[in-house]
Amino acid sequence: MTELNFEHRQAGHCESGVTSNLLNYHKLSLSEPMAFGIGAGLFFSYLPFLKMQHAPVTSFRVWPGMVFSRTTKVLGIKTHIYRFRDPKASMDKLDEVLAQGFPVGLQVGTFHLPFFPPEYRMHYNMHNMVVYGKTDDFYLISDTVMEQKVRISYDDLMRVRFAKGAFAPRGRMYYPYSFPSSFDLKHAIIKGIRKTAGNMVRVPFPLIGTKGIRYLAKQMRQWPEKLGEDKASYYLGQVLRMEEEVGTAGAGFRFIYGTFLDEAGTFLKQDWIKEVAVEMGHTANYWRQFSYLGSRNCKKRSGPGQSFDELADMLMECADREEKIFRNLVKIR
Repeated sequence: MTELNFEHRQAGHCESGVTSNLLNYHKLSLSEPMAFGIGAGLFFSYLPFLKMQHAPVTSFRVWPGMVFSRTTKVLGIKTHIYRFRDPKASMDKLDEVLAQGFPVGLQVGTFHLPFFPPEYRMHYNMHNMVVYGKTDDFYLISDTVMEQKVRISYDDLMRVRFAKGAFAPRGRMYYPYSFPSSFDLKHAIIKGIRKTAGNMVRVPFPLIGTKGIRYLAKQMRQWPEKLGEDKASYYLGQVLRMEEEVGTAGAGFRFIYGTFLDEAGTFLKQDWIKEVAVEMGHTANYWRQFSYLGSRNCKKRSGPGQSFDELADMLMECADREEKIFRNLVKIR
């Protein structure tokens, strides 16, 4: 039996929450928003050539694993990250690391997670959680979605670690193991802000950042005519699922990022950053309004001002607001 003294804390986003909790175990107190901001987790991409559940992929976050990797790298923390071809080898390695006294972050699929409420289960393979112990044939789990610690059987854990489909986790596991004597948090904060701002306004590819939001808006205007009402509603529903149900996503990520900017402004003693944090909160509320009106459209309950054209206009407004915010932040020194 192995059970580490791991503090379970809920979080708004699984990977930044796992990153914060793993670092907290090693006595580095870093809030979830700070981990999310330093790891440059905020992002946007619309990829019509890549399908998930028969609809284009819309992402409001960076690639799975990047928040943990970026945060630990910029702070000078050494980590181990593994992927596997053999499921049994992945479980043996997990047991080995737990026995060495390290809690471990895992990337898993959510559809077969037995402790997830049924309404949370979907074919989504980018969820993250922590394993902090093992007793008999059960593993002890800290999942930031859950109020309390939970457990999972050997077979169920192996199944979700090797879930099939888009972004399959392939047994991915990761953990920090060596820490420097001191950290340059100021450098880490500024680098994280620059990275996020650059991703949102300086990438020339038209499907990324604020350009990507505008591209999605243009496509959305054409969906009813090109696809028909039913398929257009399905595509819109996919955007809304990615925005509100999958890993916090659109509005939620922006609320987290606004909190990061507020903490960063306090730490750096730059009040203008705290003012930008307020603007980010307003933008997050606007994204949430888009979600609400879009969901009414999908359910055929839309009223005046809730057509695909009006929803596209709201996306254009989101893009304009975020471009102003990140053009401001990219200048930070």
